[in-house]
Amino acid sequence: MHSPNTMKPGNKRHTYEWYVVVICILAYVFSFIDRQVLALMIEPIKRDLHLTDTQFSLLHGFAFSLFYAVMGMPIAYLADRFARPRIIAAGIALWSVATAACGLSQSFTHMFASRMSVGVGEAALSPGTYSMIADYFPKEKIGRAIGIYSLGSFIGGGIAFLVGGYVIALLKHASVFTLPLIGELRAWQLTFFIVGLPGLLVALVFVLTVRDPARKGLAQDGAGNVKRVAMSDALRFIASHRKTFFCHYIGFSFYAMGLYCLMGWTPAFYMRRFGLTPVETGYMLGIVMLVANTTGVFCGGWLNDWLLRRGRSDAPMRAAWIGAACMFVPAIAFTQTVSLGASLAWLVAAMFFASFPLPTSAAAMQALAPNQMRAQISAMFLLVSNLIGLGLGTTLVALVTDKVFGSPLAVGHSMAIINAVAIVLAAVLLYIGCSKYRASLEREAREARVTLDTPIATGAMPSGATTTA
Repeated sequence: MHSPNTMKPGNKRHTYEWYVVVICILAYVFSFIDRQVLALMIEPIKRDLHLTDTQFSLLHGFAFSLFYAVMGMPIAYLADRFARPRIIAAGIALWSVATAACGLSQSFTHMFASRMSVGVGEAALSPGTYSMIADYFPKEKIGRAIGIYSLGSFIGGGIAFLVGGYVIALLKHASVFTLPLIGELRAWQLTFFIVGLPGLLVALVFVLTVRDPARKGLAQDGAGNVKRVAMSDALRFIASHRKTFFCHYIGFSFYAMGLYCLMGWTPAFYMRRFGLTPVETGYMLGIVMLVANTTGVFCGGWLNDWLLRRGRSDAPMRAAWIGAACMFVPAIAFTQTVSLGASLAWLVAAMFFASFPLPTSAAAMQALAPNQMRAQISAMFLLVSNLIGLGLGTTLVALVTDKVFGSPLAVGHSMAIINAVAIVLAAVLLYIGCSKYRASLEREAREARVTLDTPIATGAMPSGATTTA
C-alpha cells in the first residue's frame, strides 16, 4: 500500500475530485426534481389553469428547453473563461427560485415565464461540470466520472416522482393552503415550493466548497501566453468536423427525443390508460427510474469502457447506437399491451436502454474538443439536443394526441409513433457517426503529431489526440 508521498500519479485516489462529482450529482438531482415534478401533476395543473395537452407540453418541454438551449452558449462562454463553480452555483440558485415561482402561477403565461427561468438556471450546470471533470481527472477516468455524474438525472427524476407522489398523498385532504405574504395556494402549487427552495442550500455548499481546477492542455499564442478562444473558434472547430458533429448532435438529439417522450408522457399514459392515481403513478415510476435508468447509465458507461479497452476508438458512438437499436421494441410495446404488469416490464427495458447515451454523448465531446472549447461545444450540443429532444419531442406527442387522435386517452399511440420515428433516426445517424468520429480523432492525432516539435503548439494538443495514441 502506497503512502500519499510515494504514490505514483496514476494511482492518485482523487478523493477531493470525487467529492466534487458527488456535489455535482446532488445539484443534478435537484435540477431533475425541479424539471420533472411537473409531469406528475399534469391533471390538476391542466384543470386549474385550463390547459390542453399541447399547452401543457409547451410548459413541460418548449418553455424549459428554449432558454435552457439559448442561454447555454453565453453561459458556457463564461465557463470557459471564469471560475466555473461560481457560475454553476448562481445557476442552481436561479432555477431553485424559479421552481418555487412556478407555484405562484395563476395562468399559462405565468407558468411559461417561470419554466423559462428554470431553463436559464439549469443551463449553467452540465457544460461547466463536464469541463471541470475533464480537468480534474486523467483521461482514463473521465468517462467513468461523467457516467457517475449522469446518474444524477435519473436519480433526480425518480425522486421527483417519489417525492411528488408523497407530497400529493400528504396534501390530498386539503385543497387550499394559506401561506404568510403569499396567500392561498393549491396543493400542486405548494409542491413546487417544497421541491424548489432546498436547492438554495446546494448552491451555498457548491460556492463554499468547490474550487475551480487548473485547466489542462491550454493553447498558447506566439508570446507563450494562454490563448483566448472565442465562440467563433468553437464554431469553426465544429465546422471542421461537421460530419462527425452532425451525426453526434442530431443522432443523440433524436435519442433524447425518445427518452423525453417516456419521461414526459408516461405518467399521463398510466393515469389515463390504467386509471392509476397520481400517488400510485409517482411511486411506481419513481422506482422504475431509480432502478432501470440508473442501471442503464452505468451499463452504457461500462459498455463504452469495454469497447475502448478492445481498441474501439469510436466506443461512445458505438455504445449509443447499440442502445438505440435495443430500445426500439420496448419503447413501442409498453404502450400497446393491455396488461399493466406487461406494460411495466416493457417500460423497464425501454428506460434501461434509453439511458445509454447520457455518459457516452458527453464522453465523445470531451475526448475530441480542445480544452478552451469544451464547455461551449457541450452547450451547443445541449442547445440542439434540448430543442429537438425535449422541446419538439414532447410537443409532437401532444399535437398527435390533440390533432390526429382527438382524445387524451390516445396518448399511448402518440408516444409509440413519435418514439418509433425518433429511435430509428437515432440508431441510423449514430451508426454512420462511428466512422466519422474515428476519422475526426485520427485527424486530430495526426495534426498534433505534425506540430509536436513546435514549442508554441505543445500545449495546444487536442484532448482527443490522446484517445488514439
